[in-house]
Amino acid sequence: MEREIILSEQQIHDICKDIACKLDTRFEADGVKTPIVIGVLKGSVNFMMDLIREMKTEVMTDYIQVSSYSGTASTGAVILKKDLSLDITGKSIVIVEDVIDTGLTMQYLTGYLKEHHNPKEIIIVSLFDKLYLRKTDLHVDYTGKMLTENKFLVGYGLDYNEISRNVPYVYVAQSEDIKHWDELLKGIK
Repeated sequence: MEREIILSEQQIHDICKDIACKLDTRFEADGVKTPIVIGVLKGSVNFMMDLIREMKTEVMTDYIQVSSYSGTASTGAVILKKDLSLDITGKSIVIVEDVIDTGLTMQYLTGYLKEHHNPKEIIIVSLFDKLYLRKTDLHVDYTGKMLTENKFLVGYGLDYNEISRNVPYVYVAQSEDIKHWDELLKGIK
């Protein structure tokens, strides 16, 4: 079965270099020293690590975990599963996400961080943006790729019930893939 590749390894590398350069320029112009880059677990980890490897600005890193998906669909309810470890009060932070679609999860997350952690500024970076699905007035500062079709993507951190995060590119999951993964998951339980 041939896969429909949405982002190749080279395209991902180019996106990381481009956004890293823009962040470096922004931080230098604003005089920001040591921003905190926060990865939204688990999907953004690959993207975040590749992104910060390309940055010249010294950064600190942390992670936060929220959930709103089960299988291939959003549940609509956002749950905080893991809070930050670092104190971000008064700091410039960069939230790194894999996919932003409705914006509800990111709206919850930014609201939560402002209310409970009081950062100086929040910069949002997403590998993918499905702006056409947006249900909130959310501004994404830097996007790797705008998507115009609602396809279920896996690879490079994006998963189906924790499977396929390790693929180094992003592709469209087919029904055969999902059947195969469901069989694998049955064997694990």
